[in-house]
Amino acid sequence: MGSPIPDLVQGVAETLLSHGAMLVSAESCTGGGIAAALTDLAGSSQWFERGFVTYSNLSKQEMLGVRGETLERHGAVSEATVAEMTAGALKHSAAQVAVAVSGIAGPGGGTVEKPVGTVCLAWQLEGAKPLVCTEHFSGDRAAVRAQTVARALQGVLDVLNAG
Repeated sequence: MGSPIPDLVQGVAETLLSHGAMLVSAESCTGGGIAAALTDLAGSSQWFERGFVTYSNLSKQEMLGVRGETLERHGAVSEATVAEMTAGALKHSAAQVAVAVSGIAGPGGGTVEKPVGTVCLAWQLEGAKPLVCTEHFSGDRAAVRAQTVARALQGVLDVLNAG
C-alpha cells in the first residue's frame, strides 16, 4: 500500500485553486515535511505561499509570535501553541489558510502526559478561529512524522470544504 500523501496533496492543490486561496504551513515535529510534500507537486507556487519551520521555542516566538507564557504554561506540544502558530503564520504571510503541527516524534522526549506520538495540529482560515486537535500516532519517528503530514493535509481539505 502506497502513501496517501500524494493524493492528499493533489486534493489540497485542487481545493485551494478552486477557492483562490494560498496555504502557509508552520511546522515543528515534521521539520518541513508538510512543505516538502506540497512542493513535490509541480505548480505548487500557485497555491502554497510559504512554510515556517519553527523547531525551537525561540523560533516559534520570533517567527510566529507564539507567546512565552503559552509555551511556559502549556508547552510546545499543546493545542494552545499550535493555535498561536496558525495565527502567526497567517499574520506573517500572504496566505488565507494555515496549518500548524507540534509533536513528539520520538524515539525520546515523551512523558507520561505526552508520550511519543503525541501531536497537536491546528488549521485556520483567515478571519476565523483555529480548529485544533491532538492525535496519538504509533510507530517510529518516520512513521509518526508521515502520519502527521497526512493528518495535516487531510485537515486542510476538511476546513476548506467546511468553510
